[in-house]
Amino acid sequence: MVRWFWQRGVAPERTLKVRSRGDHGDVSRVDFEELAPEVDTFLGQAAYLQLGYFETLSELIAPTPDLTQKESLTLAAGSALLKHRALLDLIRERGQDPLDLMLPFREPLDAFRRATHGARPLETMLSVHITAGMLDDFYLALSASYQSTGQTVATILAGDDDRQAVVEILREAIDSDPQWRALLALWGRRLVGDTLLIARGALRTQELDEAEERRVEPVFTDLLAAHSRRMAELGLDA
Repeated sequence: MVRWFWQRGVAPERTLKVRSRGDHGDVSRVDFEELAPEVDTFLGQAAYLQLGYFETLSELIAPTPDLTQKESLTLAAGSALLKHRALLDLIRERGQDPLDLMLPFREPLDAFRRATHGARPLETMLSVHITAGMLDDFYLALSASYQSTGQTVATILAGDDDRQAVVEILREAIDSDPQWRALLALWGRRLVGDTLLIARGALRTQELDEAEERRVEPVFTDLLAAHSRRMAELGLDA
């Protein structure tokens, strides 16, 4: 399992908040305390994730022949870049260097992007839709652990991602060709496992005892439920 968050001493008491459907406000809270990562690693990884979404979406523009689809990919890539820059601004406001915070995660996050990069553009579009959706949800849950800094991150991540047009591209292909439906359904099921491993690797403690497992279970149950909804919206089985 890839481990993104390094242990850096004892963390203050924190709480993970699980976002409800379409909201990140008044929802149930799950007490993680020592399982939550340090705020610096949280910010560094969150910023690099958005940069990765931007890079992947940008790479899809050139091989996409349709101009309308190119525009859709450009908008989605631009939204990811805006979130990345907003996170960098937050890091700088805290008096830190964004490069220093992101650098430890460059290698593992790039490896994750390679592992979830499809052989065809539509597979890669689905990869962004699924992995970004799940990890954004996970980071919104984590953000409740960091008081005002976490509130700012939640506001950034909850902003419009402009990926709905990309979803429409996927849905059109799925509706028009049973082979695409079967292929993308299989690809989506493969993605969820890789992404959950990354989310699980974000926890400070990798070997959880029975009590800790019970504490984290609601978060991952919510991630899976949201994934199932995304797949269903595309007409795919999760």
